[in-house]
Amino acid sequence: MPAQKDRWVSSLVFLLFCASSIPKCGSASLQQEPSPQHYFSGLEAGKTSLAFFSPSVSPGAQPFLEHIESSAEALQDYGVSVVKVNCPKEDVSRYCGKENALRKAFLFRGNRLIRDFPTDALFDVNSIVANVLFALLFNEVKYVETLADLENIENVLKGKSNMVFAYVPATGTAEHRAVMEAAFVYGTIHQFVLTTEAALLKATSHDDPDVSSAWLLFCHCQQVTEPAQACRRTALAQPLTLLNIHRHLKLMGAPLVTEVAEDPEKISTVHLQLGLPLVFILSQKETYEADRRTAEFVAWQLLGKAGVALLSRDLVELNVLQRSNVALKTPDEGMPIQYLVLEDTDEVITLVEDKSKVKQIQEDEQEEEEDEDEKENNNQDIQDDQVVEAVSRDKKRELPLEQILVLTEENFHSSLSEAARTVVLFYASWEAVSLAVLRSYSEVAAHLQGTPGVLLSRVNCWDWPGLCSQENVTQFPTLRIYQGGQQSVTYGGMWGTEELSSFILLSQVSCPLKLATMDEAEGYLRGEFPSELPSHHHTSLLGVFSSATSKAREAFEEAGNILSGHVRMGMYFEDDALALSQKYSVSPPALLLARSGSQSVEGIALSQHSVQDMVQMIRYELLDIFPEITVPNLPQYLQLGKPFLILFSAGDISQVESKEMLKLAKGRPQQTFVVCWLNLKKTPVGYGILRTYFSTTPPLPLLLWVNLHAGGQVFKFPSEQSITEMNILSWLEQLQAGLEIPSSTLSEEDWKPPLPAYDFLQMMEPSVPELSPQPGASPAQHPPQNPGGDSAGGDSGSREEPSPESTAEAVGVPGRGLRGTAPRLAARDKPGRRHSEL
Repeated sequence: MPAQKDRWVSSLVFLLFCASSIPKCGSASLQQEPSPQHYFSGLEAGKTSLAFFSPSVSPGAQPFLEHIESSAEALQDYGVSVVKVNCPKEDVSRYCGKENALRKAFLFRGNRLIRDFPTDALFDVNSIVANVLFALLFNEVKYVETLADLENIENVLKGKSNMVFAYVPATGTAEHRAVMEAAFVYGTIHQFVLTTEAALLKATSHDDPDVSSAWLLFCHCQQVTEPAQACRRTALAQPLTLLNIHRHLKLMGAPLVTEVAEDPEKISTVHLQLGLPLVFILSQKETYEADRRTAEFVAWQLLGKAGVALLSRDLVELNVLQRSNVALKTPDEGMPIQYLVLEDTDEVITLVEDKSKVKQIQEDEQEEEEDEDEKENNNQDIQDDQVVEAVSRDKKRELPLEQILVLTEENFHSSLSEAARTVVLFYASWEAVSLAVLRSYSEVAAHLQGTPGVLLSRVNCWDWPGLCSQENVTQFPTLRIYQGGQQSVTYGGMWGTEELSSFILLSQVSCPLKLATMDEAEGYLRGEFPSELPSHHHTSLLGVFSSATSKAREAFEEAGNILSGHVRMGMYFEDDALALSQKYSVSPPALLLARSGSQSVEGIALSQHSVQDMVQMIRYELLDIFPEITVPNLPQYLQLGKPFLILFSAGDISQVESKEMLKLAKGRPQQTFVVCWLNLKKTPVGYGILRTYFSTTPPLPLLLWVNLHAGGQVFKFPSEQSITEMNILSWLEQLQAGLEIPSSTLSEEDWKPPLPAYDFLQMMEPSVPELSPQPGASPAQHPPQNPGGDSAGGDSGSREEPSPESTAEAVGVPGRGLRGTAPRLAARDKPGRRHSEL
């Protein structure tokens, strides 16, 4: 009861001080004091004041005075008066006689100085209110920098009180003010904790949060009974404003599950009052305990999105179907309660989330119709703003780049010629993707530290545009590996740390690696590799050739050059090659595949001897027979142009299902479609895919036939049938005969980027002549083929000789098109800024 009373008292206080901020006659204004002596003599014990000491005539202080005067009214709500103290010319006291004191504001409680603030830190009303309250609540609001500090506070609070953990990118912002104002009201009920450390925010989240935005987490520590038990955390989903924080804390303070014993039409909870729906779990005496556990599980999933109540059929007469198990009450007046029959808790959660999404989509469509012309005209500015925002967000992060050599026009060629193999990252310090990749690149440098034969370097093309033009770098970022300063391999894969490290290490070894004896060849297939070769996540491929198959061997070697860095390839062409190949039931020329995690070796005859056919065949054979579809590998399977027979699962599939699907994949029909599966726990984007196919998420596991390349029809395997090879083949025969009706049909509209890529070289031509293309070379405009940086051909690399005549199209440079921000900044005569300055 006392806790509930505290909640309502705090809510009343919150409403009172919100009301006090409404402009009114006779409101507080900046007080004037003629001298420091007069000011200090009038200070009262326990009263707080913010004082600014200034000469009588100080034009430079005018902007600050305007902000400080505007903040007087807001600070009065917290018992803080704002005073401007004039400094007479002859005054040489502590606050008037020193030049640096005149550039500060001072916070006093009585005549005791609490803190002084540089005036450049009080740059607007938000920063003034935020910093003053931060100083006043210094003992109530804990500031933490590390995860250990946060966990220590949580451990102290377990079983006693809840915690409100807030992250703001910087102090003095509107979000910082909102947190401090909320702490002023709710600080006696919850422990407030604040940080500005982006690394700490990431450490508290399983996802990758946007550190450029403010975040607030409510940590449920009061109900924790065991020291080893973690505090549940519920994030504020709305923007971090004072009203949203108040709303969030009210929702967190409401009962997790409300037990109802009356007509649900008469029920009103805090959720309905705040515009959120209320979900009723219909229960009965026989299943009460199980229903209670279900209601608590759903309530945790929907915390902050909807309320959950347990409605007993034994106590309330309901004129609804006996099999109805869920009811939904919306806050809209006059809307009847919906009674539903749902199969699992996922459907309950989807029901609530879809309601809000439908409403949001309707609002977005209305705004889109109203602002269509304006958006069309401002698309370019929106894209530029995102780039500037990313650069601004990263300027406070100091990347560990000490292990990466900086290359310039003066040392580029000499550095490349001194090392046998040099990795070069070409980037632009103003470009968002470049900065993200530079972070991955710094992690690669730390991971490969001490690895012999690896020299990592970088070129900032904003500082050295002539060098990048000479090297035909037309997209940022671009990563190349130079051998002896001459021949280079261009990277075309994902930009993650693991993928980059694997590419660099694989590029150290000859591709294909020539093996001298049969023992070496068989050891290679068993996984015995040179020490510099990474031994994980790769299928080993061995080409076996006899003296009579020299043409196929030459094509295989050239294919190895193209695939260098992406594929682990070996080659054996000694006199006993025939004996080796026959052990695996093939004859030279042949490929032997030892897949990662498999004990067997597959033998494949080589019938195509052209380099292009060889590369295509190797890429195809390296694909998994029954792959798990993920975001990185999806393009490799889409480019096959085949329909998908895909099994959606809420976790790992069972051994029985895996065995049946694998049998199907190894059968003859595998040549006509891709047999695969998707784990929704590992790849949650799959939920969005299913909601595109169906209105709600259907029961799992779910087997679908999806033909994205012809008609976009989606067929659903009958749920009443077990997933066996025989049942699936029978179902596929009915599909081919046209006896099945598609569950949905996808739109034929092309999936295009929201905006076209910029033709950077053409835009730079008027303002930076040295970036103009060479005579006779017309750089093509190529949008990125994959948001992650994958080329359409998968993990392909291309070897080339750097020459003025080569173009972006010829070398297949990965990454995204160069952006238009740099030439626009150059046109304003702004000097380029290096990353260390950012």
